[in-house]
Amino acid sequence: QVQLVESGGGLVQAGGSLRLSCAASGRTFSTYAMGWFRQALGKEREFVAAITWSGERTQYADSVKGRFTISRDNAKNTVYLEMNSLKPEDTAVYYCAQDRRMPWELLIQEFSYNYWGQGTQVTVSS
Repeated sequence: QVQLVESGGGLVQAGGSLRLSCAASGRTFSTYAMGWFRQALGKEREFVAAITWSGERTQYADSVKGRFTISRDNAKNTVYLEMNSLKPEDTAVYYCAQDRRMPWELLIQEFSYNYWGQGTQVTVSS
């Protein structure tokens, strides 16, 4: 019922910035928390950030805290991930996901999400 499409990835030099977008369709978007995950080549998918349905609360992986910002615009059915001060280790495929109304403290876990986008590639060169 829900489709998520990420965009905004690309190639950027270390220290640069990118803003990822995730557009949702097919179901009411604003009711659900949203998350961003990423998967580097040869590694497991890892949590990046999450945001509540109303946007008033966010959480981040320690590796991106202070550099990345998650936000949402429910009127546009879109969640964003603003990435600043990018590092080569940020290189990965980035995925957005819609949660299944799990408790806030569980949103760092992949099982908390029902729907996933196909991902957008972010490559940070040194």
